[in-house]
Amino acid sequence: MSNLIADWRDRFTHRRVWAVAAPMILSNISVPLVALVDSTVIGHLPHAHQLGAVAVGASLYTVLAWAMGFLRMGSTGFAAQAAGRGDGAALRQVLLQGLLLAMGLAVTLGAVGVPLSDVALHFMQPSVELNQLTRDFFHTRLFGLPAALASYALVGWFLGAQNARAPLAILLVTNLVNIALNLWFVIGLDWGVVGSARASVIAEWTGALVGLALARNTLRAWPGQIAWAALGLWKSWQPLLAVNRDIFIRSLVLQSVFFLITVQGARLGDATVAANALLLNGLLLTAHALDGLAHAVEALCGHAIGARDRLALRRSLVVACGWSLIASVGFALLFLLAGHLFIDLQTDIADVRDTAYRYLPYLAALPLIAVWSYLLDGLFIGATRAREMRNGMLLTLLLTLPFAWVLQGLGNHGLWITFLLFMSLRSLTLGTVAWRLQRSDGWFEPRST
Repeated sequence: MSNLIADWRDRFTHRRVWAVAAPMILSNISVPLVALVDSTVIGHLPHAHQLGAVAVGASLYTVLAWAMGFLRMGSTGFAAQAAGRGDGAALRQVLLQGLLLAMGLAVTLGAVGVPLSDVALHFMQPSVELNQLTRDFFHTRLFGLPAALASYALVGWFLGAQNARAPLAILLVTNLVNIALNLWFVIGLDWGVVGSARASVIAEWTGALVGLALARNTLRAWPGQIAWAALGLWKSWQPLLAVNRDIFIRSLVLQSVFFLITVQGARLGDATVAANALLLNGLLLTAHALDGLAHAVEALCGHAIGARDRLALRRSLVVACGWSLIASVGFALLFLLAGHLFIDLQTDIADVRDTAYRYLPYLAALPLIAVWSYLLDGLFIGATRAREMRNGMLLTLLLTLPFAWVLQGLGNHGLWITFLLFMSLRSLTLGTVAWRLQRSDGWFEPRST
């Protein structure tokens, strides 16, 4: 206990954590704010199926794009450890490999995205109006996929290189452009749901170009040369691909859970799927804010592991955990006391509002339950311990499925109870693995691939 108190009182660690966390919180909050603007703009159109189309179409796109989140998370750990060693050549290799992977995956996903969306919509059984608008929205969003994936790789690399200002610039530019164009296209030009999708595409390409320009400036602080010959060797790709493979499986499982919430909500009616989308915007808001502290864990713990500094590793974790708990309590109180206002700001459709009000207590509980999984993800990402993350997520899903089956008779209440249970088990499984590694000093052992 005395060590924990001493760690919490270390002002230098607080400054280091917030040097990364503060700009990342600001930039991360802009991401769900875009979803809030989308929902607010479309939510004030006259029909629930218009809001539902944005919710379902965005969910389809998110399953594709966020499943590629390993492009960010995989880059962060390797870049952070390279920065800890002072290896500029390795930093350049991680960046180039991440961008090449992003382009290859964008082409592949673009080719399979349309048929996969057809299959998904078939199982959702949406109304005719919801079906067509969802297709229009999703097909338009696919044009921004290459830029979105490139931005993932860039943001992860910048975090690992201890540069939190560049991700702030990328995400703020992307999301501010998105907000401005959304208002213009949907309200000013009356382009409706498709206008919202077009705004996102233009914004994603703008952010990627900003990131490429900033990467050049960042590399000046890390002397080194790219080993071009190494890019043609399998062994130079194997560690990154192994970590990315495991993070991909983990991310795919996680996004499938979110997608299944949308699928089940669609089966319960247009008002329910729209209400769940508004509530999930609240989850996105808290997750992205708390992820700012998780990003600090990624960067600082990865740097500490690269430098083999056990004290820095422990202090970074203690300080980030303390601030995350404080923030999660704040968000829980916010949704508990002002949740109705949060819903009202997003839509004036009466049945959607009434439906969302009933499930606000679940949203208030989520930050307190989910915060620990965010922090643990940051630790495992910084340590490039992706296999453990993958196994923990798969085990969590297997443990949750029987409860999901039993609770499905409770309708949307059962859906939200299952989701809370899933997030609890996610923290528990990762926490158990982290505790075992800590006891055996396993964080500083060579990772297995």
